[in-house]
Parts: sequence; structure tokens; C-alpha cells
Amino acid sequence: MPMRVTYYIHQHINTISNNKAMDFSSAFQPIIAFVALLLLRALYKIAGHPKQSKKKTKFPFPEPSGALPFIGHLHLLGAKKPVARILGAMADKYGPIFSLRLGQQRTLIVSNWEMVKECFTTNDRIFATRPGIAVGKYIGYNSASFALSPYGQYWRDIRKMATLELFSAHRLEHLKRVRVLEVDSFIKELFPLCTTSTKSEAVVVPLSEMLEHLTFNLNLRLIVGKRFSQHMFEEKDSEVSRFKNAIKQALYLSGVFVWSDAIPWLEWLDIHGHVRSMKKTSKEIDAVLSKWLEEHKERKRACCGSIDVGVERDLMDVMLSTLSDEDLKSAGFSLDTVIKATSLEQRAQLSR
Repeated sequence: MPMRVTYYIHQHINTISNNKAMDFSSAFQPIIAFVALLLLRALYKIAGHPKQSKKKTKFPFPEPSGALPFIGHLHLLGAKKPVARILGAMADKYGPIFSLRLGQQRTLIVSNWEMVKECFTTNDRIFATRPGIAVGKYIGYNSASFALSPYGQYWRDIRKMATLELFSAHRLEHLKRVRVLEVDSFIKELFPLCTTSTKSEAVVVPLSEMLEHLTFNLNLRLIVGKRFSQHMFEEKDSEVSRFKNAIKQALYLSGVFVWSDAIPWLEWLDIHGHVRSMKKTSKEIDAVLSKWLEEHKERKRACCGSIDVGVERDLMDVMLSTLSDEDLKSAGFSLDTVIKATSLEQRAQLSR
């Protein structure tokens, strides 16, 4: 009997010890994770900047206090007030020009119209470049879209092409007929809905939805020379329905906050899953644009390299005639990539 009691006591002590050990390890798991994060950060800095000077350059503009490690001043912008109000209050305190640290990105805030004018006129080249962000990498074809690409020779060439070939007064006047035809088609689709109704029975007309389809068809007609019927828009698995939903998702994702934009080395974490959504949306958009681009190439080959005779030229046709792989070799992009990225950009521009 004493031996059995001793065995039970010994077993109970072991159980308590094991539970305490588990509680102890559970309590220290967040601390261990934080220390591991600090070590990863230190290794990243050593690997990415081995010859970085220890001297820190002092920024000449005032900076609000309260910056935290890693996130900088991001926590100051997370209040319930609109960001514009928060920045306005900071401008009242620190002056019309001050700096913030958004993660690892040093950001200059300008809230005086005279200074803003100087930034976009006298110093426009300095402020013309754009930082590398997740939406440009995953949806903008690795920043091949000129609205998301950094300032340089590629950006100047694509912008010049877009200004002279795509959005010139002559080009827009030439496409006036397309706009008139689309409005005419919209009226023809709307008319039967009105004539089928009787005095005793009213018909609900989804006008906002039809206007959205009109705008979408108009943009597609200008960019890729395609239009789709109301029935095609209503089919969930149709090509245009998938493309329209992907464009909506892309516009939404272009406005979300991605942690890797502020802290690049956190990209692997993908806290809110936005990067995963961008990759999925990019595949859906690219599948449709690639198909339409191949159709344009086939049509060009069928016309023996010319698409001027008897065929209405859309923006994708113009880019196929204007650009070549040799022109884009220095930028590191293929012709197909630039055409798809620019077509996607024109779709976004024409929607605004």
C-alpha cells in the first residue's frame, strides 16, 4: 500500500511538472517568435547592405515624434479620423512640409499649394518616379504598366507613345464613331424593355447596371475592338463576366494597404492575404488579355502584316504596329508584356 501511494504521488508530481513545462514553453512562444523576427531582420540588413555606412544622414524636414521600430509612424494613421484630417493636423503643428516614416519608406508630406506646384513643375523629374509596390509587381506586370513604373527611359518612351498614338486629338476624333455606335447599341437594347410594358404592368429597368455595361463595352471597343451583349454580361462563367470581375478586384486591390509596401522584408508573411489575391487576379486578367492579343496577332498575320486595310484599328492594333521587341529589349520586357500592361492601364484610365 505505501508503495502504491508513493507511485501515485510520484506520477502526480511528474504530471504537474509536465504541465508547468508546457505552460512555461507556451508563455515564451511569443517572445521566441519576436526574437527570431529580430534575428531575421538583422540578417536581412547584413545580407542586403553589407557595406552600408554607419553614418546616418539627417533628414532636413521636421518629423513627428512617436515613431516605432519597423512600422515607423504607421500607427499614427490608424485612427478613426480620415488620413487627410490627420495629415492636416500634423501640418498645422509641424509646418507645410514634413516627413513621415511609413515602415521603412521615408515619405515627404507637402500641404501647401505653392510647394506642390513647385514639385510638379520645377522639380517634376525628381518626383516623377514611383516606388515599387505589390500591385505594380503582381497586377501591373512587374511595373511594365507606365502608371506604376519608375521614372526612366522606358517610362518616357511608353508615355510618349501613349500621348502621341493612343490619346492624341486625332486618335480620339477617329474613335468618335465607336462611341456613337456604342450609345446607339445601348438605346437599341433599352428600347425593347420599354415597348413590352403595358399600362397595367410596369417593367423594372436596371439602368445603373446597363450603364456600367455600356461604359465597359465602350472601353473594350476602344482598346481591343470587342463588345459583348447584355446576355453575356449576365452569364457568370462568360469571358467578359470573368474579366469584368477581375478588373473590379484589381481596382480594389490597388487601394488596399499591403505590409510589404512599407516593410519589404515582410512580403513572405502576407498578413491579410492581399498578395495571394493579387496573384490570383493577375492570372485571370492575363488569361483573357493573352487570348485577345493572340487574336490581334492572327488578324495581323492574315492581313500580311498590315491591319490598316478594311479593319478598324483599336489601341492594341496601334501598339502592335508601333512597338517592337528591339525597342523594349533594354527595359527587360517582352512586346506581349508591354502591350498587355498598357492595355490594362488604358482600361483603368478610361474608367476614371
